[in-house]
This record gives sequence, structure tokens and C-alpha cells, in this order.
Amino acid sequence: MLVAIRGGEQAIENAEHRVSEQRRGDPSIPELSNDQISEQLSLAVDRAMNEGAIYDRHAASQALKQAQGDSVEAAFLLRTFRATLPRAGYSEPLDTSSMMIERRISPIVKQAPGGQFLGATYDYSHRLLDNEERCAMSQSLNQPDGQTVYASHVAAQLAADGIAEELTPAHQAEQVADITQAPIAHPVPRDARLQALARADEGFLTGLANSTLQGWGQNFPLCVEVRIGKVNVDYVIPELGFAVTIARVTLSECEILNKKVDLQKAEPRFTRGYGLAFGYSERRAMAIAVNDRALRGREFGEPIQAPVEDEQFVLSNADGVDAAGLLQSLKLPHYVSYQAEVERLREIQAAARRKEGLQ
Repeated sequence: MLVAIRGGEQAIENAEHRVSEQRRGDPSIPELSNDQISEQLSLAVDRAMNEGAIYDRHAASQALKQAQGDSVEAAFLLRTFRATLPRAGYSEPLDTSSMMIERRISPIVKQAPGGQFLGATYDYSHRLLDNEERCAMSQSLNQPDGQTVYASHVAAQLAADGIAEELTPAHQAEQVADITQAPIAHPVPRDARLQALARADEGFLTGLANSTLQGWGQNFPLCVEVRIGKVNVDYVIPELGFAVTIARVTLSECEILNKKVDLQKAEPRFTRGYGLAFGYSERRAMAIAVNDRALRGREFGEPIQAPVEDEQFVLSNADGVDAAGLLQSLKLPHYVSYQAEVERLREIQAAARRKEGLQ
């Protein structure tokens, strides 16, 4: 039980003032600008945009600065900011097959259609702490400067060959779920589930995906493709009656196959999982894809055996902002409920002593 309390206004003001001082740090050190954060802490900005559910690098940079780098608090600030923005409508479905590729690998197909491009990645670094501040500017060895590369999806080719399941046609815009406008109700359609996973806490997503690799559940993934690049966002202007490109966003995309074959079909095929995320967020995209397939168990008539396969468990705990809010509520005044529990405990203790006295 929570009770209203009065007083403490000065203490709250002092706490807010202390936060401002702590956020700024040593005044003799130059203050970080939003441009510095956006350019030099770009992966943190990408994470904040994903979990804040808004593609706005400037706002995400400001949120990270205000939150002292706390990604959960930054996501909270971004969601609050997003809620104040007018909603003009919905864009057309993004065509990631026309992505201008910056990084693209396929671990299962060596000669992937369109080629493989390592791009910018930490995969091959030695993970040694660099004590010298330096910026290595190098020409890409596998993608000539100024060349735009397009490549078809490997999974689409596998589906055409009868190896992987075919994707159902995209829904019309008005039929797509929007979890920012309507609360999630179980069972959740796949489009809403993917939205929830896209803005979920990255650590939670990664842990769930790792659980499947450790043998929890029935998902045994093969990574088909990971790609990062820029995609046009098209919007139909009612007055014109046709779509125009209004933005170009950087996205990370991943598709996986589950090695467990779907035997319900007349022609058995591998099933697929899909992940899409803002910016350079391939770990998030991969985790979403693995979790997406794990949560499709009921669709394929599979028994629910592990937490990662339980839709309600995953979606009820995946949102970092919601989870942090519930945890933070423990710091609210609980004087009445605590006193009630203390009285209850004392009654139990007294009853136990009386019982011992009778014996």
C-alpha cells in the first residue's frame, strides 16, 4: 500500500540540483556536445533510439547526455518526448532488399548473391584497451568508395529453392499493429511481438537468445544473413496520391533458420526468424531474430518448454523501461505496508511462543 506524504520539497530540490552537478562533472573539463555524442558514441545512440522507439539521433544524443549515459533512463526520456509529437501517419513498408549496404555477411552461404562485405565490425579486433587516442582513417578494402551496393536476401533465395519457409505477404498499413497506441494483449500477433522485441532491453534479449544456444527450448538457429545499410522511408501524401521518399535511415537486419524442420507441411522446410533494428545494432537484430523464432512455437504446434518460448513471460519482462519502473517503485514510501507486515510477524511470533508455553 502506498500513502501520500507531505513535506520534503526542499530535499527534492536539493537532490535535483545535486543531479545537475553530477551530470556536468568537473566544470574545468569541456562539456560534451550532442554532435560529439552522436558521432563518437554512435552505438550508444543507436541503442537509445531502439529502446526509446524513435529514430532521432539528436534527441537520442541529448537524452544520453541528460541521463549521464544510462541507456534505460535515456530510453525513458525519448519515449516521453515521442509521446508529445504529432502523428502524421504511417510510412510504406520498408524495402530492405534495396538497402544500400554498408555491411553484409552470410555465415551459411560463402558465395552469397551480391557478395560479402565486412564493413565496420569489432568481430576481428583483439579487444585490447587502446591507451592512445587515435582515429584510424582507412579506405574500405572490400567496397570501393562511393559505390552503392545492393544485394538480394539470402533467405529469399532459400525460400525460392524450397529450403526455407515462404514469408506471407506484407499487411496493409492500416492492418499493422502499433503497440505505441494500443496495449499488448495476449496472444500477440507477430507484427506486434516484433515491435515489442525491437524496443526491448538489449541485455535481456541477448540473454534469452543465449539460452536457446545453451539448449533451453527447441530453437537451434543458423544465421542466414546479417546486413547493415541505409533504406529509404516512403510516405504516401494524400494530396498527391503517390509515395515520396521523406527520409533515409540506417538499419540492421538479421534472418535465421531453425534447424528443426517444420514437419506439418506437405513439403518440410526450415522455419525462419527475423530481426530489424535502428542503426548499427546487429547484436540486437540477431537476438530479435532468434527470439522471434523461439516465440513462434505455438504457430508450429510445438510444446512450450522454456522461458524464451513463453510469449507472456518474454514480453512482460523484456521492456527495460517498464522493468526499471517497477523496480524503482520499491523506493517509494511503503510505511503502512511495512508496519502491517511487522504486526503480522509479531502476531505469528507471539502465537508460536504461546504454543511453546502450552507444551
